[in-house]
Amino acid sequence: MIFLIEDNKAIRETVVAYLQLAGQPVKEFPGVQGVLEALDFQRPELIIFDVMLPDGNGLVLAQRIHSRHPDIPFIFLTARESESDRITGFEIGADDYIVKPFSPRELSLRVQAILRRCSKDSSPDKDGGESAVVWRLGGHRLEIDDVAHRVVLDGETLYLTLAEWKILSLLVHHGQNVTSREQILGEALDYLHDGSERAVNTHISNLRTKLGKESWIETVRSIGYRFMGES
Repeated sequence: MIFLIEDNKAIRETVVAYLQLAGQPVKEFPGVQGVLEALDFQRPELIIFDVMLPDGNGLVLAQRIHSRHPDIPFIFLTARESESDRITGFEIGADDYIVKPFSPRELSLRVQAILRRCSKDSSPDKDGGESAVVWRLGGHRLEIDDVAHRVVLDGETLYLTLAEWKILSLLVHHGQNVTSREQILGEALDYLHDGSERAVNTHISNLRTKLGKESWIETVRSIGYRFMGES
């Protein structure tokens, strides 16, 4: 089940049609009212938020929900296109930020990508953990499983957004070599056309927060970042 919070009826109908065509049931909300109450009875696989709603602010609602349910991924679908709005969305923890007008098919594909990643996160590891690589730093243990898309820090599973997962995977793949911001934008974030260093910095900051106090990711000034874990 996907929750769609959007006040424009035509947009709701279009999004619902494309998602249902992909086999995803959708529960619609024309505004903020009723969303928190619905969460008490039903857990969505993903939430799509508009920002400018007639009875509230989608950013505020998303922040409230994310603080209570950090493992539920969410996307912003909004007409607010400024860089500062995008950055705010990612700082809150959004998996994606899509600006109107948009391609319904592209939205559906992005939703499917996030759901596939979350499905891998929650599924048992059929290999009994054999696909995971363990990294250590300062007495801490970080387990990264590329097959199950699972990241475990000192025994605690981390809930990463799709962008955070891609960035961490890219940094680990490069090992002790520096990964440039341009590589992160092009290979991990997939939006070179409207990306910026601020967007990269925001994702890195969120990722560092989730990885704890240890400096798993080192900043290489004016160039990019380096993963510091030892296998």
